[in-house]
Amino acid sequence: MNPSDAQRSAPLDSRVPGAGRPTLDDAELAKFAALAAEWWDPKGKFRPLHQIGPVRLSFIRERMVEHFALDARSLKPLTGLRVLDIGCGGGLIAEPLARLGARVTGIEPTDANIKAAIAHAEPQGLAIDYRAATAEELVAAGETFDAVVCLEVVEHVPDVGAFVKTCAGLVRPGGLMVLSTINRTLKSFALAIVGAEYVLRWLPVGTHQWDRFVTPDELKQHLAGAGMAMGRTEGMVYNPLADRWSLSGDTDVNYLAAATLDR
Repeated sequence: MNPSDAQRSAPLDSRVPGAGRPTLDDAELAKFAALAAEWWDPKGKFRPLHQIGPVRLSFIRERMVEHFALDARSLKPLTGLRVLDIGCGGGLIAEPLARLGARVTGIEPTDANIKAAIAHAEPQGLAIDYRAATAEELVAAGETFDAVVCLEVVEHVPDVGAFVKTCAGLVRPGGLMVLSTINRTLKSFALAIVGAEYVLRWLPVGTHQWDRFVTPDELKQHLAGAGMAMGRTEGMVYNPLADRWSLSGDTDVNYLAAATLDR
């Protein structure tokens, strides 16, 4: 599918299994559950997430230290913060956040991913509260967190606005949310889909749908609709010569954004 085809495609709800649940797509959940055993293989299907891990963590750490006025020199600067990782997968971000001192809760709708996360964290003595749960269930229970992290998730949900609003409901007053996703540009189609899935085979074919990518302006609007103000935004770019990712002002493909409650 090319970008022009995506723009002419049918309304999203007519194409999405489980479309009555606007923040869940059954096909997407099944896709990642089937790969649960590979989360911690740095050369496996989740190799790109292992590679961008340090960059994502750096952005998250800096935003939390800045927002909550924490000690940037500390080995555990996030001590005292209660952090929720929505769509935690096998724990690739939840674990380093816990090592930085945060009290981490990680949620996934599927048991397979949660079991993989627990199996990896427990032998290391990491006390992470992993749950097979949805963000809606935590909202219904009245839970809130100092910070909510949602990485590489919004491009996989049927209704981004509804999902962002649900996530925002889990941020306590004065709290912070950090998201990462993929911009919807011709460049992202060429690199994130054609390049990453078909040419380099970094990801299984069909991992992403270009029409679900979210531009920074769209994300800003969704956040505003959820009562949040989008702040610092940075891109993540890949250097093929160094085989390394870094933060950049280029948000044409992958980008991170921080947001605070606007109330």
